[in-house]
Formats: sequence, C-alpha cells, structure tokens
Amino acid sequence: MQKIIFSALCLFIVNSNFSQTVIQPKDAAKYIGQTVTVCGKIYGGKYLDAAKNKPTFLNMGAAYPNQLLTIVIWGNARKSFSYAPEEKLKNKTVCITGKVEMFKGKAQIMADKESQIKEQ
Repeated sequence: MQKIIFSALCLFIVNSNFSQTVIQPKDAAKYIGQTVTVCGKIYGGKYLDAAKNKPTFLNMGAAYPNQLLTIVIWGNARKSFSYAPEEKLKNKTVCITGKVEMFKGKAQIMADKESQIKEQ
C-alpha cells in the first residue's frame, strides 16, 4: 500500500513539474519571462536566408505587422527541423512551448528545436 501511495505521489510531482500554462496569442505579452504554451493559427512567415543568423519568423494570431506573437527560429536551430516551418505551418493551428520575450513591443518565443512546435 505504501508503494502505491509513494508511486502516485511521485507521478503527481513529476506531472506538475512538466505542466505548462496554456494561453492564447493575445495574452502572450502578459507572460514575459515565463515559460508557457501558446496555441494559435500561423498566418504566415518568412525565412530570411540572406540575413545575419538566417532567422525564420512565424506570425501567430494575425498577419505581419499585426501578429500577436512571433515565433523566431534562428538558422542554427532551423537546420534541425525536418521541414521548412514558414511553408508547412502556414494557415495551420499550432502550439509552441517556450519562454515569452519582448522585442520591439511584440511578444515572441524562440524555437530552438522542432519538438517545441506541435500541430493541432
């Protein structure tokens, strides 16, 4: 009996440590510095292969420049993706988990690996 209680307690602790707050793109700016999961539609994106660090920008919640959240994938991280994010994810609903930051008045999350972004 003690083993069952101990196992259940361990499972609860592990699950609570890995659970994330799930929010909408319009609320991302309220969570600066926090790790959350944001779910929303990707309205477009751009891969700047000629720019420094070769960034990919995905616009969530609305089209640029009115996006509510920008997903940023730097060139070194993009190499590990099995697809071109700006093409595959356009017009799809996705969830991204990561730390919310602000850049020029807009909320953004950096995706360092493909597993941070899940199609819905």
